[in-house]
Amino acid sequence: MLTRLGPPFAILLLAGPIVAGLAGTVLPALGYFPALGGFSLSLAPFAAVLAEPGIWMSVAVSLGTGLAATAISLGAVMLFVAGWSGTRIFARIQHLVSPLLSVPHAAVAFALAFLIAPSGMLARLVSPVLTGWHQPPDVLIVHDPAGLTMTAGLIVKEIPFLLLIALAALPQTDPARTRALAASLGYGQVAGFLHGTWPPLYRQMRLAVFAVIAFSTSVVDVAQILGPTTPAPLAVRLIEWMRDPDLSMRFLASAGAVLQLGVTALAIAIWIGFERLSTAMCQRIRDTGWRFRGDAWLRGAALAAVMLAAFAVFAGLATLALWSVAGLWQYPDALPDWLTLKTWMKTLPRVAGPLATTVLVATLSTLLAVALSLLSLLREDETGRRGGSGALMLLYLPLIVPQVAFLFGLQLLLILAGAEASLPSLVFAHLVFVMPYVFLSLSDPWRAYDRRYEAVAAGLGKRRWSVFFRVKLPMLARPVLTAAAVGFSVSVGLYLPTVLIGAGRLETITTEAVALASGGNRRVIGVYAFLQMVLPALGFLVAIFGPALIFRHRRAMRV
Repeated sequence: MLTRLGPPFAILLLAGPIVAGLAGTVLPALGYFPALGGFSLSLAPFAAVLAEPGIWMSVAVSLGTGLAATAISLGAVMLFVAGWSGTRIFARIQHLVSPLLSVPHAAVAFALAFLIAPSGMLARLVSPVLTGWHQPPDVLIVHDPAGLTMTAGLIVKEIPFLLLIALAALPQTDPARTRALAASLGYGQVAGFLHGTWPPLYRQMRLAVFAVIAFSTSVVDVAQILGPTTPAPLAVRLIEWMRDPDLSMRFLASAGAVLQLGVTALAIAIWIGFERLSTAMCQRIRDTGWRFRGDAWLRGAALAAVMLAAFAVFAGLATLALWSVAGLWQYPDALPDWLTLKTWMKTLPRVAGPLATTVLVATLSTLLAVALSLLSLLREDETGRRGGSGALMLLYLPLIVPQVAFLFGLQLLLILAGAEASLPSLVFAHLVFVMPYVFLSLSDPWRAYDRRYEAVAAGLGKRRWSVFFRVKLPMLARPVLTAAAVGFSVSVGLYLPTVLIGAGRLETITTEAVALASGGNRRVIGVYAFLQMVLPALGFLVAIFGPALIFRHRRAMRV
């Protein structure tokens, strides 16, 4: 009976807030919001948005950075998998890049900023010997008008995500046999992959790519840390309008949120057109018989791109950690004059509240997501029916619909219900985004489980729930804990749901870190960003070493 509740609750969780939130956004965007004196439908809010100074530049930056980041990230992952899958280097790089998935976007953005800023670590390492700089150069790198640094920040974060999705789908395409067949026909390694393995692999990655487009075109925290400011990307301006003390700005913000939804939809439509163009080009290249045997330089470039992305993040995170304990550190010194815990001692009392809220909300939302995922998968076992493309689309729905497009409306509905800025409402908002990641992380290991173990236990007279708790769940402890660690890291990194639903009264490590971005105290930013990095890492350490400790006396359960 309990398992029957899993799928309905999951559907209600994934679709309900989005539908309700979109309704709560569209109606004020059309001028209807009785609480603020809007009693009739009107296009005046849209006219006001389109009349805002620099609005089309904001739209262009959001659209351009989102598409560029997605295309470059996917291209790097595609060529890397094409050139190196099945090799020892591929396995090593995979283990190097995979931990980066747990690092929140804001922490990656800070890491990149501390690394490449005019006074950042890279400039310090080469100055003044190679550059002659005795003071930071007057060059606008962070917050550049074209959004190039913002695009770079999105690229280095999305490469690990797309690589993980590709690795999960790769075994289903039988790459070894396809590679051998292509080689027997005289194709180079990259060309053989593109013609044989990539089409079915991309079909399985397509929804994840759409999710990357939706996030990149509507991101707020990365845009505030790295993006342009005059004008800012569209999503950042929406937050400013929503925070305006003039309540009539809610109409403008809602209309802007609908515009953001249109920008993301346009980006996905452009991408679909790009897909068709790419398919036609690949067919044309295939028909001409071009085999591209000399692909060593392209394989090397793909390897360098992935390694550069990983190096940038790791070096930036190390710089963040160093700044958090730095004493006097004048430019162009490569290292601080001394190390001190003074910043930590001053900051920890202020960090305690946001840290407790972060851990509590992330833990509760993750536990609920794991419970719902387990109930849904148990129901799938009972019925023998897996979710089809519609169910998969439903899972990706919170990731494909821009957050600002429905969180504005959801916030207004929670205000009307009197549930704004409460812990349950914040946990609920986080659960909407945590649930898809937990289910997608757990579903494949769950379905790969050998159910003959259950048959043996049932033959020994064990009841169904006894089999689940004493046989299946222990054997799947590592995948369950890994899915929980993924959900925990997602919750820790959520910025916009916390800002809007928490209404500034429920603060987390991420919201505080992004708020500090406008200041110049790198030491305090280093403390907050370091905690952002450590919390997800602790979750994955539990997932890795927990089962190893529990099953240390059971050789067959060790990994």
